Amino acid sequence: MGIKKKLERVRRRLLPLLRRQKMALLTAPAVAAVLLLTWAAYGQADYVLYKDATKPVEARVSDLLGRMTLAEKIGQMTQIERQVASPQVLQDYFIGSLLSGGGSVPRKQATAADWVTMVSDFQKACLSTRLGIPMIYGIDAVHGHNNVYGATIFPHNVGLGATRDPNLVKRIGAATALEVRATGIQYAFAPCIAVCRDPRWGRCYESYSEDHRIVQAMTELIPGLQGDVPANFQSGMPYVAGKNNVAACAKHFVGDGGTQNGINENNTIIDRQGLMNIHMPAYLNALQKGVSTVMISYSSWNGIKMHANHDLITRFLKDRLNFKGFTISDWEGIDRITTPAGANYSYSVQAGILAGIDMIMVPNNYQSFISILTSHVNNNIIPMSRIDDAVTRILRVKFTMGLFENPMPDSSMADQLGKKEHRDLAREAVRKSLVLLKNGKTSGKPLLPLSKKAPKILVAGSHADNLGYQCGGWTIEWQGDTGRITVGTTILDAVRAAVDPSTTVVFAENPDAAFVKSGGFSYAVVVVGEHPYTETKGDSLNLTIPDPGPSTVTTVCGAVPCATVLISGRPVVVQPFLDSTDAFVAAWLPGTEGQGVADVLFGDYGFTGKLPRTWFKSVDQLPMNYGDAHYDPLFPLGFGLTTQPRTY
Repeated sequence: MGIKKKLERVRRRLLPLLRRQKMALLTAPAVAAVLLLTWAAYGQADYVLYKDATKPVEARVSDLLGRMTLAEKIGQMTQIERQVASPQVLQDYFIGSLLSGGGSVPRKQATAADWVTMVSDFQKACLSTRLGIPMIYGIDAVHGHNNVYGATIFPHNVGLGATRDPNLVKRIGAATALEVRATGIQYAFAPCIAVCRDPRWGRCYESYSEDHRIVQAMTELIPGLQGDVPANFQSGMPYVAGKNNVAACAKHFVGDGGTQNGINENNTIIDRQGLMNIHMPAYLNALQKGVSTVMISYSSWNGIKMHANHDLITRFLKDRLNFKGFTISDWEGIDRITTPAGANYSYSVQAGILAGIDMIMVPNNYQSFISILTSHVNNNIIPMSRIDDAVTRILRVKFTMGLFENPMPDSSMADQLGKKEHRDLAREAVRKSLVLLKNGKTSGKPLLPLSKKAPKILVAGSHADNLGYQCGGWTIEWQGDTGRITVGTTILDAVRAAVDPSTTVVFAENPDAAFVKSGGFSYAVVVVGEHPYTETKGDSLNLTIPDPGPSTVTTVCGAVPCATVLISGRPVVVQPFLDSTDAFVAAWLPGTEGQGVADVLFGDYGFTGKLPRTWFKSVDQLPMNYGDAHYDPLFPLGFGLTTQPRTY
């Protein structure tokens, strides 16, 4: 509204008042003075500091916090699943955050436009509330934007650890951020900076290495996702460069990779020095790089649930390390403070919030959470200062990342999803992640690189033509899936594309010996491995690969020279078939770009990957990590044969 219009409105309101008060004889200058004073007050009332992008973030946070009711504050601390959300729910409860759990999508094979429409509808509801605070939408984009059909799926973290290439990981972060933003989402629950100390853990593939130094180096994913922090940046402050970046999340704080026997969500038994020397260092790197959020671990440390650990969350992370972003629970994480989970939810809310968790991933039973937390505050069980600390941190992240200025999705970014440059990057990552463990039954007779001009070759194995198996867990569905679950290239597709047009490629998933012997094959490529799994469903005490994998290898390799490619999230038992194969490649969980495997098998590029984990001889040795007194591996941490690119 212009000054003239404001003055006219004030004049119309003021003059009748003056007449009623018999003040019409006032001189014109006096009237003008009254008008100006009234206009100044009117203009001041119209100004809202927290909406002013020119003001410092801390001033905006303080101004907005001072305007909020308890209900609005608790709403900001509440993260709910999209399946229980609606515009009405977001408005009624002032919800601050939404998420998609694994496999939670607007519809099967939803497009970027479908995602943008959904996020936009939710955001409009949040912006229509009294204070217009935008929500932040989170998703597990842990190896690319892996919930979304058609997105680029990068190798899982264990494979990236094998590359020893932090710059590659940073570039993957930047590409992932663009694909996440293409769907209107602004927050990725990544990276997992667990230091997996026992491959029996079902999340070991989400860990870059058993060596904390490798994990520390790979925190470069954070500036990839969020952007590079500016000069003179204060460690612990949250940072997101702009609308082409997303808020990142270092997880799972702390010790998730050290649980006894590798049991998921279990107890990490280690002294404080061990916790600080092995599991904590990567968090210091994450804070130096401006990580916006930290997710708390389901696991316990020496019997104390991390979701209730005030000493580590508040005293250490927030006070000692000066973390100023927000902490977030894991999915129903506070519920699991009690055994059984949810046995005393009122206590769980109290313990989790007082421990220092700022945002609760409820994710479904939000009415109960909000009601209980409200009651705890009103009854002085949880002080208002704790609520204000939590909301201050959440608002700080939202203001810092420009969410108030750019709350709505940008539909023009749709072409970022699965774009060729990102697939080329994923293909590079696959090439660099492959670890060559054996090349020839004798050192003088290497099998690799394979000839592209062999007359006839065999491709075999359960994982050769299965994109879902190749991608692993956390892909399209929470637990992953089988078959052509998204857009990508299987290893069989890649072999067919790589060889000379004159070469005949025969695929037989599990052929018998007679078929192989009589086939006239120059050589075979056998691809076997683990089936997809996520979290507890991946916990394994025996670490064997499912049948018929081992017998396929021994049958085929007993009849023809062969290279075995293992698809797995971790080292597994390989002795039963290692001797029978001429070459053996650990390919981890490579994702959608199977051409990266063919690139190296056929010698367009050399093998360069190094083991990010110790390869055990027997599960009886576990846990066994580099530096242990009983260290006696089949292949040590850092092992990896190299080959030179073939010159044509």
